[in-house]
Amino acid sequence: MTIAADDAGHGGSHRYRAMRDFVQSMDDTLPGKFEVTTEGIVHDMMSPIGPHELTVLRLRKRLEKVMPEEIVAHTGEPDVEGEPEGIMRRPDVMVIAEADMETQGTFDPRTLYAAVEVVSRSNPDNDWVGKVRDYPLIGIPVYAIFDPRTGTGAVLTDIHPTPDGPRYATRKDFVYGEDVTIGDWTIPTDNLPRYQDGTGKQRGHVRPPAG
Repeated sequence: MTIAADDAGHGGSHRYRAMRDFVQSMDDTLPGKFEVTTEGIVHDMMSPIGPHELTVLRLRKRLEKVMPEEIVAHTGEPDVEGEPEGIMRRPDVMVIAEADMETQGTFDPRTLYAAVEVVSRSNPDNDWVGKVRDYPLIGIPVYAIFDPRTGTGAVLTDIHPTPDGPRYATRKDFVYGEDVTIGDWTIPTDNLPRYQDGTGKQRGHVRPPAG
């Protein structure tokens, strides 16, 4: 992870526009993913590995199996941008109405039903700390985190005001194998891949689902 500025400033500022333009210019030039946060530019330098991408694929397919046809679990570009807050992110999965994708620029975060992240092995704090802070600031109502390091995750909901700005009020933790509700839709989390350590063994321990 690389932080390229002390703070991101606020939307419309010269600093934010400069960082946004830099991030967009780097996407096809350097490996990894660049995002603009309230703290500056974050660069996840590691290219996504197999378990990460397979988790994204399986979550997308499971969500689209239970959602209405007009709502999609989108992966890839464009970014989600809260310009007034000085934030530009790219969730691994964006639950959004197909009609709201008809835009020439970045997605409006307030049109998303949910954002889903699969925790990066190289920079887990970006998902567990940075995005827990940034997503309620830009109005994403549901944030679901899947962590292949530990076989656990959490769904955060209910944005409410705090002295530090909007934050999620409710967090529901889960372990792989349990059903998880993201917005209005419930999906299984069995058979999601895990990261392995240097010995080829899976990292962390997962308690079996109750029942």
